[in-house]
Amino acid sequence: MPIDSERLRLRPVSPDDVDRLLELDSDPAVMRFVSGGEPTGRSTVRDWVIPRSQAQFSACGTGLWTMTARRGGEFVGWVHLRVPRHSSARELELSYRLHRRFWGGGLAAEASAALIAVTFLTSDTERVFASTHTDHTASQRVMTKLGMRLSAGSLTHERLSPDVVDGDVEYEILRDHWLRTRGRHSARPATAIRRA
Repeated sequence: MPIDSERLRLRPVSPDDVDRLLELDSDPAVMRFVSGGEPTGRSTVRDWVIPRSQAQFSACGTGLWTMTARRGGEFVGWVHLRVPRHSSARELELSYRLHRRFWGGGLAAEASAALIAVTFLTSDTERVFASTHTDHTASQRVMTKLGMRLSAGSLTHERLSPDVVDGDVEYEILRDHWLRTRGRHSARPATAIRRA
């Protein structure tokens, strides 16, 4: 059940992706706003990340999607659309992670736009949201490019030192807003997202 966008093919993560995910997470720059630059361990990816995503795909048709270039098949990174823990609302949480060599090329927005389109066209999801570190301006630009807006009251922060702020900011896009503004991003839906 792949999803194709203009330059990318998205497919559900599988056990064959362990080494790809580990390589991605071994770059301190990629992990800077995730874990302070620390890599993810093999057992975490193999025994927790992939099985959990596969269970979510079985339950609701979405989870962790690998991104590969349609031309050449190179692994670009991943995009994740998941049911948030501790939420009964009709909402999904978006996240993404790309190899550094693909930063700045619009691929995170392209993959995310494809998943958001499939979600709003094939499910009863009312809201997709994403959060990032307050200092992660590149990720915030992706979110605004998707038509997401800052959530009311979403900014939380704590000043750790005069030059370091620790906290998150949340962006969202609502179904009604997406339906009014769709067409800005290319996506060819090839699957359906369903809720558990």
